[in-house]
Amino acid sequence: MIDFDANGKNKYYSLYKTLREDIISGKMRGGERLPSKRALARMLGVSVTTVMLAYGQLAAEGYVCPRERSGHFVEKLNGVPNLNKKSSPLYGVGKIPSVKSGEETRRYSCDLVKGVLPAQLFPFSTWARLMRRVLNDCGEHLLERVPKDGDAQLKYAISAYLFRSRGMEVDPRFIVVGAGAEYLYGVIVQLLGRDKPYAVENPCYTKIPSVYALNGAKCLPVAVGEKGMDLRSLGKLAACAAHVSPSHQFPTGAVMPASVRAGLIDWANSVDGFIIEDDYDSEFRLEGKPLHSMQSLCPSRVVYVNTFSKSLAPSMRLGYAVLPPVLYDKFMCSFPDGASSVSLFEQKTLAAMLDGGYFERHVSRLKNYYRTVRGKLLDKLAGKCEVYDTGAGLHLVARFPSEECDEKIKLVAAERGVRLKCLSDYLISPRPELDLCAVINYSGLTSEQLD
Repeated sequence: MIDFDANGKNKYYSLYKTLREDIISGKMRGGERLPSKRALARMLGVSVTTVMLAYGQLAAEGYVCPRERSGHFVEKLNGVPNLNKKSSPLYGVGKIPSVKSGEETRRYSCDLVKGVLPAQLFPFSTWARLMRRVLNDCGEHLLERVPKDGDAQLKYAISAYLFRSRGMEVDPRFIVVGAGAEYLYGVIVQLLGRDKPYAVENPCYTKIPSVYALNGAKCLPVAVGEKGMDLRSLGKLAACAAHVSPSHQFPTGAVMPASVRAGLIDWANSVDGFIIEDDYDSEFRLEGKPLHSMQSLCPSRVVYVNTFSKSLAPSMRLGYAVLPPVLYDKFMCSFPDGASSVSLFEQKTLAAMLDGGYFERHVSRLKNYYRTVRGKLLDKLAGKCEVYDTGAGLHLVARFPSEECDEKIKLVAAERGVRLKCLSDYLISPRPELDLCAVINYSGLTSEQLD
């Protein structure tokens, strides 16, 4: 079925998307005639105008060709395989099915995979007030081109925040603001080179090797143990950089001790390489104080990357990197005509949030909230599994030795309305010793769900 918006405002766009997907996938073949606008409107229970707008968009993009007094015909797309040789599902079916995976369509009462903060935790009133203030103070200035390394006010605000929260002494000049961590990984590849291999943790957040691969870089998996990346294995590889999450590795939850951090820096010095420190959830240290960053130990060898998407909202595509001076100079030379990928309005608003202490108060409230959620979750899991939890971040690992396999763990969870993944789902190469371990991301849980 076509997934029309409930408010009906974007019906034509939903129809356009479905038809476009059918054409690209080969379900609708080149030269095939589409139903008349009136016939399709009756079939779908929409207005003729809706169909006309959808057909018009397809024609404008070259997916269909309108012929006077003959109707609209599918254009042949060279290089796109016909995956389905059957005739269009438009004929004899009544409605056009949308293509969705079972994972997307299945409804879960509890999602332990998505790292999304509940909407009620976002500081709406504070953010709205700061937006109005920025709009009044900056006015037309917000329409100006943003420097490619980010707004100076935000860079200074980030530098001051890092000093207050982590004790990091960062020169704001070397901070680069970008549209999320994934965007910044692409920038790093361009700075370090696409022709060099990158060591990545195994297991890891699956988007990390994907982003490197999309930018033409080769990834070399290195096993992660209780103390983080295995340095012996790393030393055998010809990598130019190592991507690590020392404060709280995802998905194992490992926290890298000082000895391993020092060894990693020695490795970087010995190969004239760099360490990419992914500090994605360092704000959420629920026990004790945040750990010192690796960037503080060796600013010349460590690229520090963090994001506000985890602490504010996934839609807040705003991250930053602290570059070693040599890489910052290369960035400024390599992107001579570039502009920041984040709007000035958003940067100024976040700067006001940091400067006013609102962000730190927000994080403090989040930590108090998640301490309660984590406590209730640990009580629920007590006696049912072995829990690995370091008191950092918003996920933990639970081992279920009584189950047969990882698929059985996920199946049992799904039958109870719980979406779950295991460590094996994040592996680049097989590691049987990590079987039967579920990754429980509790960032989206509410305290009420655990009562």
